[in-house]
Amino acid sequence: MSIRSAATLIACATTLLVSPVLTGVSYSQTITLQTALQRALTTSPRLTAAERDIGIASGQRIQAGALINPELSYEQDNSFGSRNYRGTRSAETTLQISQLFELFGKRDARIAAGQAGVETAAIQRKAIRLEVLAETAGAFLNVLGGQRRIQILDEQIAEIDRITPLLQRRVDAGASSVAEIGRAEVASALVKADRERVRSLLATSRRELAVLMGDTAPKFSAVSGRLDATGRPPSFNAVIAAIDANPQLMRWTAVYAQRNAELLIARLRPYPDVRVNAGWRHFNDTGDDAVRLGVTVAIPVFDQNQGNILSAQESLAKTRAEREANRNSLIVLAGRAYDTLQGSLRELAILRDSAIPKSRQASDAIFEGYGQGRFTLLEVLDAQASVAQARLREQEAQQNFHVAVAIIEGLVGNPFALARESAR
Repeated sequence: MSIRSAATLIACATTLLVSPVLTGVSYSQTITLQTALQRALTTSPRLTAAERDIGIASGQRIQAGALINPELSYEQDNSFGSRNYRGTRSAETTLQISQLFELFGKRDARIAAGQAGVETAAIQRKAIRLEVLAETAGAFLNVLGGQRRIQILDEQIAEIDRITPLLQRRVDAGASSVAEIGRAEVASALVKADRERVRSLLATSRRELAVLMGDTAPKFSAVSGRLDATGRPPSFNAVIAAIDANPQLMRWTAVYAQRNAELLIARLRPYPDVRVNAGWRHFNDTGDDAVRLGVTVAIPVFDQNQGNILSAQESLAKTRAEREANRNSLIVLAGRAYDTLQGSLRELAILRDSAIPKSRQASDAIFEGYGQGRFTLLEVLDAQASVAQARLREQEAQQNFHVAVAIIEGLVGNPFALARESAR
């Protein structure tokens, strides 16, 4: 998967409508999701480590196919003894070269195991890339959600402050107590305190996003995107069926091939290899020369490699259980995200169809009635707080929806089709 397609995957997964990537963007400016994803892919040390794992496996694959080196030996017999064997006049000198020949496909089995290792590392890199993209998308959504919450709280403070002139006129006219001014100021101060808490959380989210992009501190002023677009997801059974395409599961095929090759290597090890020797011997006392030939074959009587064979068999059988355990973990994660996604959609339907419009209508009516003396300040503040609470709940549900979609699509390895719905 290319960087462009990976970025598109997560962009679809979060259903954010973002502007195109700005070439040469300054990180003191607003950044989009695509910019954040590209930066994360470029700077992620996890991806760099995964690429090194591919290099390590490639080196092991090359080494697995290397032929065994020949051996050169020199021997001198019948020298430095006594009488006729004094010095080297009766010495026999042998110069010999030997070569071990592996039989029964042992080298091919090693090569197969090495190649499976390369494939495992390559698939694992794809899995890590998806994780990096999903983590970055989640961090981006946290920043975007924090920005939206601060905006809602700012608007709530402005609504409270809008009461002040009207409240002052009522106090001057003797229709309200001076204490109500203090009550309005307390309400405003409490919302401002909430805003500071959100700002603290936003600062943490900004730093986390910056670290994923390769910076120790944020070099952007804000992020841009929309959370209001949602959609109807496919069935959970379709999600489960697609999970098998996740690289985390696909890599087990390569792992199985690698362990199967290792089992074959263990089974072939007791079969003897042949060592062939060829040399030249010189007899000093006669000045004659002769050729020396030899063949060496091990006799596998005591060591049949049974322990290693058993270990390799258990390791191969363990692969199936490991894959199923991995798949079950992915299904659990997908289930949690899917339940969050569905719950967020139901919550948004209630908020958009009922809670938000009705709370706004009630707040406007109470504010207007307050100017006519039909409602108290407490009722006005309570109505305004209800509007802000409903909007904050909407923002939280939107963010939860998009995070859940990003998690699911990261698990299935591909974007699933959403029936899009525009914001109401």
